[in-house]
Amino acid sequence: MNFAIIGCGFIAKKHAKAINEIEGAKLVAVTDKIPENMVFYKEEYGAVPYEDMDEMFNNEDIDIVCICTPTGLHAPLAIEAANAKKHIILEKPIAMTLEDADKIIEACHKNNVKLSIVHPNRYRPVVKELKKILDKNLLGKISHVNAIVNWNRNQEYYDQSPWRGTKEYDGGALMNQAIHNVDLLQWFMGEVEEVYSMEATRLRKIEAEDVSNGIVRFKSGALGIIQAATTVYPRNFEESITIFGEKGTVKIGGPNAIYFEHLEIDGMSEKEATELKQKVKNDPWGLPGHQCILQDMIYSVENNTTPAISGEEARKSLELVLSLYQSAEKNQPIKL
Repeated sequence: MNFAIIGCGFIAKKHAKAINEIEGAKLVAVTDKIPENMVFYKEEYGAVPYEDMDEMFNNEDIDIVCICTPTGLHAPLAIEAANAKKHIILEKPIAMTLEDADKIIEACHKNNVKLSIVHPNRYRPVVKELKKILDKNLLGKISHVNAIVNWNRNQEYYDQSPWRGTKEYDGGALMNQAIHNVDLLQWFMGEVEEVYSMEATRLRKIEAEDVSNGIVRFKSGALGIIQAATTVYPRNFEESITIFGEKGTVKIGGPNAIYFEHLEIDGMSEKEATELKQKVKNDPWGLPGHQCILQDMIYSVENNTTPAISGEEARKSLELVLSLYQSAEKNQPIKL
């Protein structure tokens, strides 16, 4: 499979490295509005730099395009890639609006191309183990859940690029930093019925929120709390998901939610719990999530299956975030 990358900023390096690690995959082209940004990919991977994106799309050797631009640019670029009959791997979140998300999904269906959204945290070892626990219903009826992202993104981070922290291209702590936890929460818990949220811009000079607190009610009846912030001093403090059930309590946490911080389940011996914790601790990151997503896309193209994190799947986390924003703006509960 031959890959191309649109947008040669920070996250593009993860895509290039993942492509390079996969047998039979090759990065053949890159495009960016700033020519100097493409030099690294030409020198490191032999990718052809294109200043004209349309010219790149005319290259029939390209099978899959990775879009690594600010979120506000996803829709027009993804639609153009779909119309050029290229399969698409799109960085998170899928878009800034549900209308744009639906346009992307529709364009991919219309052109019979695959679409995968980058939510790599689903492939972390601790996350996969927790999903197994939930799929086996080992926790029984779920009472409530907490999803927390208390991180540090200082003013220098936002000042690096003019699009960061804007409502049109980026969003705030909830849309950008916490979108992965939001994705995991709905993956674990199923559909959301209602939300209520408050948000504020307390410390960073940005247009969007730097702190957000939301309450959610799932269709199952379980309640949840989603907290996201980029105001924590002086470094990332916590990323965690805690699930409270009638037969168990499980927390995955740490600065990046890669360990079991608490694991107590009815019928699971202390020895079993310790062994599972240690198993995760021995290899907390596992295979890089970007590599897993790219491999899944290759498999989907070769076998004509739907990618694991499809556009429809990623739309759910976007809808949840936008509903929380709407609730905070209107200061009232919002039904999804």
